[in-house]
Amino acid sequence: MSEENSEPEISREQLAEYFGDAFPAVDRFAERLRDEGELRGLIGPREVSRIWDRHILNSAAVVPFLPTTGLIADIGSGAGLPGVVIAAMRPEAEIYLIEPMERRCAWLAEVAEDLDLSNVEIKRGRAEEYHGAFECDAVTSRAVAALDKLARLSLPLVRAGGEMIVLKGRNVGREVEPARKVLRRLKGSEPEIIDAPTLPGVETTTVVRIVRQTGAR
Repeated sequence: MSEENSEPEISREQLAEYFGDAFPAVDRFAERLRDEGELRGLIGPREVSRIWDRHILNSAAVVPFLPTTGLIADIGSGAGLPGVVIAAMRPEAEIYLIEPMERRCAWLAEVAEDLDLSNVEIKRGRAEEYHGAFECDAVTSRAVAALDKLARLSLPLVRAGGEMIVLKGRNVGREVEPARKVLRRLKGSEPEIIDAPTLPGVETTTVVRIVRQTGAR
């Protein structure tokens, strides 16, 4: 396997220290993704050898920016990235995993039960179907859409004063200007682009934070 496609050297000791009490659940999640992810169409074949750095740690990078309690929604949750990782690392928060595909919802339900994540609730459907149904303290997502569309999906789910905190690619800066009109309409703040590290040697993750300003409703 080429160096490009292999996982960086990350010890289990490093992972256990980083994830703390969440490590047993996160470790089990990584194991299930490695064993079943490709077969169930959740990750590509090239991703199997890079579960930890490309998926688990990438997802975990958003957690420090999320509240420790309250309601957090992960839209387009898919394989549970970042939602399942967040649920393990934020046990005092209520986590909604919003996913339209039945087979992915089935996977999420299996994983939540296997990992004993009692703080998870799976919502089958598209994010826009839940506009007006509930309000979250934070809404997150990973690789779902460009920022303008993502704001339309996410901000109506965020309470005034809450935050849209999403994982994006390194070139997200070019998505900001096309999103400004939508952000103004939905009372979203100026996007803050954050370089979020996890473990040494693992590529940092780009996180975008947008506050839904008070008076939004």
